[in-house]
Amino acid sequence: MKKQSGFTLIELMIVVAIVAILAAVALPAYQNYTKKAKMTELIAATGALKTQAEVCIQTASNCPTAATTADTANVAVTITVPPSSGTGNYVITATPKAGQLAPLVAGTDSYVLTAAVSGSSTSSLNWVASCLPATTSDSYCPAK
Repeated sequence: MKKQSGFTLIELMIVVAIVAILAAVALPAYQNYTKKAKMTELIAATGALKTQAEVCIQTASNCPTAATTADTANVAVTITVPPSSGTGNYVITATPKAGQLAPLVAGTDSYVLTAAVSGSSTSSLNWVASCLPATTSDSYCPAK
């Protein structure tokens, strides 16, 4: 009698079950990884306006007098400036544009940098980062 070779149906079912379990574990980790990567793009987009604010404070010149934007292809970035009295907060907000940087949600997910200004041209800006909404996961918000 000839010996049959191959896999039985039960062996194939066991392999499929193992692959499904591995996929169930790997998929959430991958989704978190993609959110971290997208959040990094938001953070990088704040760099130009952050530098502009720091140079303004250190040199006491070229200070923006109104809200300024520095949009990129995927991110809308705005900076609000303190009043002309020289005291207040610089607030830089980076938000993904609609349809970009999924799984981050336009108009909902944001990265916010805030720095208080005391009025002195020799002041240093200490930036405090936060993520909006406040329920943003600790695992991909670098501010938490």
